[in-house]
Amino acid sequence: MQVIEDFGYLDGNHKTVASIGVYDGVHLGHQAVIKQLLGEADRRSVAPAVVTFDRHPALVLRPENAPKLLNSLDQKLELLEAAGIEFVYLIKFSPERSHTMPEEFVRQVFVDRLRVQSVVVGEDFHFGRARLGNIDTLREFGHAMGFDVQAVTLLHHDEKWPEPVSSTAVRRALAGGDVRTAAAMLGRYHEIRGKVVLGDRRGKTIGFPTANIPVSMMMAWPADAVYAGWYTRPDGSRHMAAINIGRRPTFYQHAQESLLEAHLLDFDGSLYGEEARVEFVELLRSEHRFDGIDSLVRQLRVDVALTREILTAESSH
Repeated sequence: MQVIEDFGYLDGNHKTVASIGVYDGVHLGHQAVIKQLLGEADRRSVAPAVVTFDRHPALVLRPENAPKLLNSLDQKLELLEAAGIEFVYLIKFSPERSHTMPEEFVRQVFVDRLRVQSVVVGEDFHFGRARLGNIDTLREFGHAMGFDVQAVTLLHHDEKWPEPVSSTAVRRALAGGDVRTAAAMLGRYHEIRGKVVLGDRRGKTIGFPTANIPVSMMMAWPADAVYAGWYTRPDGSRHMAAINIGRRPTFYQHAQESLLEAHLLDFDGSLYGEEARVEFVELLRSEHRFDGIDSLVRQLRVDVALTREILTAESSH
């Protein structure tokens, strides 16, 4: 996949079918758009492309209310590549860029840079300065500039679920610890990445060593709780893990921020300094304070047993 930096041009004589969006999470709704985009690109024998941003626009326009991110830019690009996208036009979002008028943006990006034949977007699409552009205005521009527009109906992950799949809905599920619903909307387990740092080694002294992973506060975390999940090392090996996110109230009464701690089942070795990928499969319990080490250890044994049971059943499907 080729990434075209803002104001760059498509190589060679390629033409495209393109989509545009923040694509935070690359969830099932995004994937429905990509599926239609790929089909249309194949039908026309042109390249599939996505226009996206180097940061969430809200971080520039209203930083005090900016949403937590479901994935980093690197993760987003990986997911788009895995989905079959050939070109990504990466907009460097800034206050100046946000003032681009819709018609100017369409001509500059879709027509001059990507040479689009068709644009595929969700039916609720808005764009340009103050989100003035929508499906109707995009179709007007397309008629004048030589491309058509296809609107994809919003997707529901469950017939009984009233809200369509969206990045906001995924964040809401994670904030409530409902990692199952988040995974159903993402089409995969929610994943957090980070580098393992040296902790206080308290877990090792009680027989449950953990990989301690600080995570950027810009990222969307599941709620403070204990989860069953998967831990992937840089060599690609995947391990069952009982994962705690929280402030460890048994040991610290006034911790200022949460920490992710993953206990890898059936693993004995050092993880310090490694990049970790942690996926959340199921909520086990809320985090709470224990009255001593013995009661904590008893609960950790239960957590590990449940983790093994859940993940063994999960991997057999």
